[in-house]
Parts: sequence; structure tokens; C-alpha cells
Amino acid sequence: MIIVLKPNAKPEQVETLRQQMQERGFIVQDIKGETTHMLGLAGDTSGLSPENFTRFDFVGSVIKVQEPYKLTGRRFHPEDSVVEVMGRKIGGGNFAVIAGPCSVESEEQILSIARDVAQAGAAFLRGGAFKPRSSPYSFQGLGLDGLELLKVARQKTGLPIVSEIMSSEYLEAFAKDVDVIQIGARNMQNFALLRDVGRLRRPVLLKRGLSSTIEELLMAAEYLMAGGSTQVILCERGIRTFETATRNTLDLSAVPVLKSKSHLPVIVDPSHGTGYWHLVEPMALAAVAGGADGLLIEVHNKPQQALCDGQQSVTPEFFRALMKKIEGVYAAVH
Repeated sequence: MIIVLKPNAKPEQVETLRQQMQERGFIVQDIKGETTHMLGLAGDTSGLSPENFTRFDFVGSVIKVQEPYKLTGRRFHPEDSVVEVMGRKIGGGNFAVIAGPCSVESEEQILSIARDVAQAGAAFLRGGAFKPRSSPYSFQGLGLDGLELLKVARQKTGLPIVSEIMSSEYLEAFAKDVDVIQIGARNMQNFALLRDVGRLRRPVLLKRGLSSTIEELLMAAEYLMAGGSTQVILCERGIRTFETATRNTLDLSAVPVLKSKSHLPVIVDPSHGTGYWHLVEPMALAAVAGGADGLLIEVHNKPQQALCDGQQSVTPEFFRALMKKIEGVYAAVH
């Protein structure tokens, strides 16, 4: 629900109304434009009607919002949001590339890759400390030891680190050590985890689920924002379809659709989206041309020996050449 205020509304009147709505359990968002001032109410507004506000002479009108996602939608927040971490920005005209290995394997490995992607122009370092794997016999990551190695890489390169959380058990460690907390595709609808991570009020990268609709992705982001997180990045990483030529079907149409519906930054993961290193470049460039705010690319110094997803990882040399092409496509369409 959106409460449109009259131009002559006094600040103290607006504050009184805000407090009343907050006391009733609603999340209240201030929406100010050049000539308009509105209050957005998120929560169960089924018990409210426009008549509830007729006694306020400073209220001009009340608009019922049909979309179930209030905080992530553009109706409450028409301007693009910008996620900023350690001076690195994504969204609102700021493009950024997140790069690194699927999983942290050793200090030598993560430091070598971190230095290479930093020199090539990556703004963030990704690395998995905890790995969700389809097989219980596959490499599951180094755990907290992996986070320690990521911290060393951050100290050596200055790159903010992005890593995936698997369980609320590690909330304290991630809140303390990780710059951008990733919610993976398999946990996109783990609502308890979303609530817990939202309460940390840390930047979050939320990946689309394997079989999730765009609305379901936005509702997952709504859980994070309702919990208190204001810096959320949406990631299209491919969805499961009948096609078997690629690991997943990369839904690039999700980029303009999401950006029309939501103010949150939207990035694309062509590595998981295709599953093959030689398809990363064309899909990355297509994502840039399609309006993505950034990319998430897997880079490994020895893909043939990688303990996880080596077949979809590009080498540092390949990544360096790709970054130059990305810059060219971005300049051409902006």
C-alpha cells in the first residue's frame, strides 16, 4: 500500500503517521520524488482500506499495490539501488565483475587467482568455502579454513570477498568475515536462512533457484529486505529445462524483466548458466548487452585439476582477454 501525501503535509504529521503504522507491525518506507512524497507500507495490509486514512487531512490518496513483493519492487523504490562494498559499486549505472574459483582449495591457489583477476579488472573475489554438491562424495569445501584463506586473499589484493553460506550455523562467521554473503540457488527458498541472513544487514548476492520463477526470486529477496538487509544483488544463473546441451538454460530475458520490476542490481552467472568454459564468453557479452549490472565468472588457474566445476572455469589468461571485450560491449551499449 502506498500513501500519497499532500504537498502541505508537515514533517511532524508524517512522522506521527509513520510511527502509528510501525506500531501496527508494518515496514514503512519513505518515498520522495522531486514533486511527490509518499509512504510505502509493507506487510499484511489486507485489514487496511483507503478509508482508514481519510481522517488525515494531509493524505492525498491511497494506492493498493498488487505485486506481492513490496520492498523489492519499483513501486516503492523507483530509482535503481546501488550496492557499495569497500568502495566497489554494483547497480545504478555501476558495472562490476565478480570472479574467482568455484571453491577455495589452498592458499597458493586462491592467492594466485585473486591476484590475476584483480589485475584483469575484477571488482570482487568469489570463492566457495562451503560447497553444496549433488553427490555426498564430492568435495564439500574447506569450511571455515576456506574463509580464513579468503581473508588472506582480501588482505593481499584489496578485493572484497563473496562466499556462499549454507547454514545458519555459520551466521556469526559470515557476518564477521564475508563482505557479500551469497545465497545459492539450492537455498533460494530456504526461508529460515533468508530471514537469518536478512537480520545481519549485510550485502547479499541472491541466486535464482534451479526451477524458480522471477516472482519467486523477488519474493525470496523480499524475505531478505523484510529482515533488514537493504543491499541485495539478484543473480540469474540459469534454470533447469528439458535442454541437455548445456548444464542449465541461461535465461537472459530475466535481466530486463527483473530490472523493469525491481530496483535491485541484476547480475548474470554465465559459468553455471552454461556449464562449459567456451560458452562463458558469448553469454557474458550477451548479458552485458542485455543490460546486466555485472557478471559472476568462475576462474581457475588449473581448471583441469579443479576440485569443483573445472569444466566451466576459464583460465586467468582467458579472463583477462574477456574483460577487455566486456569493456568494449559495455561502452557500446551505454
